[in-house]
Amino acid sequence: MQKILIFYGSYGGGHLAAAKSISEHLQSNYSNVEVQIVDCIEYINKYLNKVSTEAYKELAKKAPWLWKRVYKDSKTGPLAHISATTNKLMSYRLNLLIQEFKPDLIISTHPFSTQMCAILKKKGKIDCKLATILTDYQIHPQWLILSSFSDYFFVSNEQMKIDMISEGINDEKIFVTGIPVSERFLQKMDKKSIYEQFELDENKETVLFFAGGEFGLGRNTTFMVLKAIIRLFPDIQVIAIAGKNKKMKKKFTELVDNTDSHKRIKILEYTDKVPELMYISSMVITKPGGLTVTEALASHLPLVIINPIPGQEEENAEFIIQNDVGIWIKKEDNIARALKNLYRNKEKFVTMKENTKSLAKPHATANICKILLDDI
Repeated sequence: MQKILIFYGSYGGGHLAAAKSISEHLQSNYSNVEVQIVDCIEYINKYLNKVSTEAYKELAKKAPWLWKRVYKDSKTGPLAHISATTNKLMSYRLNLLIQEFKPDLIISTHPFSTQMCAILKKKGKIDCKLATILTDYQIHPQWLILSSFSDYFFVSNEQMKIDMISEGINDEKIFVTGIPVSERFLQKMDKKSIYEQFELDENKETVLFFAGGEFGLGRNTTFMVLKAIIRLFPDIQVIAIAGKNKKMKKKFTELVDNTDSHKRIKILEYTDKVPELMYISSMVITKPGGLTVTEALASHLPLVIINPIPGQEEENAEFIIQNDVGIWIKKEDNIARALKNLYRNKEKFVTMKENTKSLAKPHATANICKILLDDI
């Protein structure tokens, strides 16, 4: 029986989603494993986890310029040293769980747990294999601290591997597998039943719009995008997911009421049917979180990027533009013009869709698990 411990962090949803995807695949496809999945900061101190995650959300929402400075400083500035020192202290608490569970393998989807486990391995407290899954599209130095004590790094694209090798990491440790996503994105589905479930017209083009999110960023831009689609493209239907953003949902509902567009604009507060909705969509409009970008690429959908959080999401947006799989509508851009240009240029749209196929790695979860289990 192989014992596997998976650590994640609560800062954004991508770390947890990657951890869950790995955990579910291991338990469904391997009979000789025992898996435990743990929020590393929540385990160490619930109050610290609550304060730090709330601070992250508030900074990202109310002072994105300050979050950008914090993110940049956490790469090489004083904050990087503070973070390393804090992780060193917290690692002693995390070690209690590790010693109790006695894993053969630790998988980390967050840089904090990666650092803490590397610290423990350096001190000889643990001797199991350490694997890190990076959940964005460019590297941040915090992932690479004490990298010599990690055994595997799983990354989303070739450029990340090149960048990590230039930082002195052994290329044999680095695997370009992609970011884990739910294996529901691999399934063939009945389009007609999905259209019927959401009361959509199967003869109209469908756009999936992640319009809310817990940070509530860029409400005006988000609102103007939907308003422009309603006005400019009467043959397009939109599924707008407002999530936890009640203010956004209210504004959208009022817009739909005022434009009498109920038949082609569906507003959802929450849904667990993202794979199904991407299956029937031709494009995704979203903030560029690592998870959503990965899901869109796996579904071969071009992206329209709005409201990225400064730091990691802006870096993800740059990756999307550099690889020509989407467009980025910035604050100074004319939204209506940007959308019209995209839909007029059918050749570019087709090119972006084709480019997603070369970047998509929908089998990332299975490939990561196979590499690790074959080795241990």
